[in-house]
Amino acid sequence: MFLQHMWGVIYDPKHEWRDIRKEHYSMMHCFLSQISILAAIPALSLFIGTTQIGWSISGGEFVKLSIQSAMMAAIAFYVAMWIGVGFIAYVIHWMERTYGGKASLDDCMVLATFTATPMFMAGIVGLYPVLWLNVIVGMVALAYTVYLLFTGVPEIMQIPEDRAFFFASSILTVGLCVLVGLLAVTVIMWSTVIPLNYVGG
Repeated sequence: MFLQHMWGVIYDPKHEWRDIRKEHYSMMHCFLSQISILAAIPALSLFIGTTQIGWSISGGEFVKLSIQSAMMAAIAFYVAMWIGVGFIAYVIHWMERTYGGKASLDDCMVLATFTATPMFMAGIVGLYPVLWLNVIVGMVALAYTVYLLFTGVPEIMQIPEDRAFFFASSILTVGLCVLVGLLAVTVIMWSTVIPLNYVGG
């Protein structure tokens, strides 16, 4: 059923959010049945892209990663996405009473998971890891993620539209901070714990 909802939030989010709220998914279900699959899309795509095609800034010269190096980076990236979505769900639950919400942690997890769906799906572009292409696709996915957030908060959190806007803005701020934090941690790990080993084009 979650696959149907996953596509539903892409082409008809307002209607799909109502159906998702009626399903009452648990936090464990989101982790095991959704995030475990969605998070694998960018992790596997980047692993394949960086080992078979290679990194490139402009699409000209490609530099490949070794299998072992790319595998360790992909696993770390996969785990980081689990932690990131879980943390955002916890923060949503922590903030929601300030805005008059009475949602459970499960509901917050559902909101975080389905809102992040476009970002996960955009990870497929990692199969062809050219910087400018990845940035463009990532920005489009981020824009739609923001749209899903602002349409999903009133439905899932059951908060009036006026307060939902400010709540969604707060969630967006936290989400962007988490994204920047993950990027910073990734760079640090690549230079210390998991150094990238390039094998040439």
